[in-house]
Amino acid sequence: MPAIATVPTALGPFTALVDDEGAVLASGWTDDADALLALVHAELRPTDPARREDLGEVTAAVAAFHDGDPGPAAAVPVRQISGPATTAIWERLRAVPAGAPTTYGELAGAAGYPKGHRIAARACVRNAATLFVPCHRVLRRGGALGGYRWGLERKERLLALEASWRVDDGALSGV
Repeated sequence: MPAIATVPTALGPFTALVDDEGAVLASGWTDDADALLALVHAELRPTDPARREDLGEVTAAVAAFHDGDPGPAAAVPVRQISGPATTAIWERLRAVPAGAPTTYGELAGAAGYPKGHRIAARACVRNAATLFVPCHRVLRRGGALGGYRWGLERKERLLALEASWRVDDGALSGV
């Protein structure tokens, strides 16, 4: 059964919506479940998700991320629907490492669209599963923040948080 849960984090309340198989349909730093539900593609949008306190692997991944371990969030399944270019961008976004932001142009090139910086920007705007598809890790050429559904201040805080983690033998750890 589709379910939705909100958990407190240091960056504000975080809500996630999952389908009956546990894949994230939408997520973000909000406690407005209806607004989050509206982000889900009509073909995937559940009509009456159950309110839960905990979503198991998803809730654990949110907690781990806020404690300095982004690995579990990258492993959580996500389900979104779009065309091939946007889907390719979302898939590539999941591989952008924490603490190593990229640009829209670099992201598009890595996804097979070398002149597709606007495609990458649009994919980030349409991304309903933030954190699990980490669009906050994408910057404009020259390092400007660009936009972010959950606010530029939160994007800046996320980037600063991830920059404070360091890589040791391929694994991220808090400094």
